Amino acid sequence: MKKYIAEFIGTFAMIFCGTGAMTINEVTGGDVTHVGIGITWGLIVMAMIYAFGEISGAHFNPAVSIAFAYAKKFSWKEVPKYIFFQVAGAFAASLVLLFLFPDSELLGSTIPKVDVWRAFVLELLLTFFLMVVIINVSTGSKEVGMMAGIAIGGVVLLEAMFAGPITNASMNPARSLAPNIVSGNIQGLWLYMLAPILGALLAVISCKLVKDDKCCDEEC
Repeated sequence: MKKYIAEFIGTFAMIFCGTGAMTINEVTGGDVTHVGIGITWGLIVMAMIYAFGEISGAHFNPAVSIAFAYAKKFSWKEVPKYIFFQVAGAFAASLVLLFLFPDSELLGSTIPKVDVWRAFVLELLLTFFLMVVIINVSTGSKEVGMMAGIAIGGVVLLEAMFAGPITNASMNPARSLAPNIVSGNIQGLWLYMLAPILGALLAVISCKLVKDDKCCDEEC
């Protein structure tokens, strides 16, 4: 159970801090700022990777768990369990934020500012870039692995900074599902479920194409 609890706590912390920054920015009229929100996302992702990476692999994202299973770096039978605890952690965080900030209308929801298909393509590409970094730093040398938290947190910060104003840069089905449902903002939710999974799977395919160390051919 330790790895499942780690996924729950890590996802809870990530959603609580990330969407919490967005919620506080909403209720204070912009005190956190867009830049502050992006930095918050990057730092909490980095911190949770270093906190729980050796326990659960620090997925905190159903798309990442599915992609690792597709890459044969993770057992398919573990995927439903990981997703359950990731989603549970996300919902727990959103419910706590609802209790703390009942006047918030969004709770950090992901709502596209462009039409759904453009948002779909953007989310797919964002998750592709994120998973490219994840799959490569997690299968590289020991030195690269030690830098995984900085690299992954950095790309989350980067993508939140430039794409946040358009799609809120979800890249994570659990991250969108919980705040959107708890706040009642379900428009376009389907794209935040599907696009990150497809983007992560495409990243694994790219790994197979560019790496010569069979990074995605090892059976669990």
